[in-house]
Amino acid sequence: MMMHEQAAERIVVGVDQSPTARSILEFAVREAIRRGARLDVVTAYHDPQYWAIAYGVPAPPVNPGLSSILLSGTKKLVDEVVGEIPGGRTNLAAIRVDALPGSAANVLLAAAEGADLLVVGHRGHGGFTSMVLGSVGMQCVLHAPCPITVVRPTTAAVSVRKLEGARS
Repeated sequence: MMMHEQAAERIVVGVDQSPTARSILEFAVREAIRRGARLDVVTAYHDPQYWAIAYGVPAPPVNPGLSSILLSGTKKLVDEVVGEIPGGRTNLAAIRVDALPGSAANVLLAAAEGADLLVVGHRGHGGFTSMVLGSVGMQCVLHAPCPITVVRPTTAAVSVRKLEGARS
C-alpha cells in the first residue's frame, strides 16, 4: 500500500493599509501556525489604467513603483506581526506576500482558488462605516471558492481609527 503525503493547507489573507490590517494578519498567522499551513498574504491596488480604458478617458500617469511600494509595506507589516507572535518565525510553514493590481474582491477571490481558507476584514477603507460588512468582505463571503473567516477589528484598532477621525 502506497502512502501519499498530504499537501499542506494554504490560507490566503487580504491585507490593506487600514488600522485593522494588523489584527486580521495576526489571526491568519496564528491560524496558519495552528494548521501547519502555508500563508499567502495579498494586498490589492487599483491600476489607474483600468478605469481610463473602461471609461475612454486619458489615463493618469502610472506610478511604476506602486506595486513595489505596497509590497514593501506589506512585507514589513508581515515581518512585525510574525515577530510578535511567540514561535511565529520558527513555526510558520511558509509565507508568500503579493501586491496585485485589480479590485480587492477580485484579487482575493482569484488568490483563494484552491485555498483551504480565505481571511478578510469586516470593513476596510470604504466610506460606509455603518455597514455590518464592507463591500469587499461581502463579495468574498458571497463568492469565495473556499471557507472564509471574517475578522472583526480589535478594540485598540477601532480606537486608533476613531482618534484619527477626530484629528481630521
